[in-house]
Amino acid sequence: MTERPYIMTNATSQPASAQQSQTLAQVRQPQQAHRQPVLFIPHGAGPCFFMDWEPAHMWDGMSQYLRNIAEQLPQRPTAIVMVSAHWMAPQFHVTSHANPDLVFDYYGFPPHTYELTYPAVGQPALAQHLVQLINGAGLAAEVDGDRGFDHGMFIPLKLMFPDADIPVVQLSLRNDLDPAAHVAVGQAIADLRDEGVLIVGSGMSFHNMRGYGDSRFTPLSEIFDDWLTEAVEADAETRNDHLTSWAKAPHAYACHPAGKEEHLIPLMVAAGAARSDVGRKVYSEQVLKTRLSGFQFG
Repeated sequence: MTERPYIMTNATSQPASAQQSQTLAQVRQPQQAHRQPVLFIPHGAGPCFFMDWEPAHMWDGMSQYLRNIAEQLPQRPTAIVMVSAHWMAPQFHVTSHANPDLVFDYYGFPPHTYELTYPAVGQPALAQHLVQLINGAGLAAEVDGDRGFDHGMFIPLKLMFPDADIPVVQLSLRNDLDPAAHVAVGQAIADLRDEGVLIVGSGMSFHNMRGYGDSRFTPLSEIFDDWLTEAVEADAETRNDHLTSWAKAPHAYACHPAGKEEHLIPLMVAAGAARSDVGRKVYSEQVLKTRLSGFQFG
C-alpha cells in the first residue's frame, strides 16, 4: 500500500507548446456543433475494468454501459469537461495544463494497473473559459496548471473514448460539498453543451465502503436509488430542490456517509448543467450487493 499517488507523464501526447497555440474556437467550433447531453456515470472501483475479479464478470455490465456511450451521442464531442469525485479543492479549480499527467490515486491494486495510459490532451483555452463562466456566476474559481487527471477521469474515459483523442479538462468539486453550489456551477457552464462540449459527472450513486458486499445494504441502496431516480426524472425545479436536499432522502447517509458524499456531488453539477432538460436513468445494476445507476440529461 503506497502513501502517495503515483504520477505518470503523458509523454506521447501532443507537445504543450503546440497545444497551447490552439484557440478555443479551433477546439470547439460552435458553428458545427450539436448540443450534447449531460451524463452522470459510475466509474467503478479503482481500476476495476482492467483487472481480474471474483466473480469474473462482476464489472461487465458497467463496462459495457460505458463503452456504448460514445455511439449514442449526437456527434463526437469537441471537448470533455469531467467532474470527478476524486478532486476536491477549497474553491472550484480547473485543470489548465496542455498535457496533464495521470494521477494514480488508488491504492493496493496489481502493479499493471499503475502502468495504464490515457494520453488525452488538456485545453488551456477551454479551462480559462470555464473559470470565466464560473466567476461570472458569482462563484470563485481558478485554473490549476499542475493538477493531473485522476482515476475518476481516465478509468471511465478509457472505455468511453479509448483513443484518447478528445481534449479534456477536469473541474474540481468544492470541498464543502455544498449541493446548491454544485448545481449552480453546473448551471454556469451549461452553455458549453451547445458548443459540442460533453459535461460528465463521474462518481457513484452508492458509495459507502462498508456497505459494498454486505447484503444488509442491498434494500437500503435500492430504496435510495428509487428516490434518486424519481428526483432526477422530475421537472428541473423539483429535481434541483430534491437533489440539494438529498440528505433527507431515505437511507441517505447509509448510502453516502455524512461528510463523504463526494461521489454523489458530481450528479449535482450534471443536474445544474442540464438546466431545463429532464433526466432519465440509463444504466442500473446490482454490483457488490448494492444498486448502482447512471443518469443522462438531454
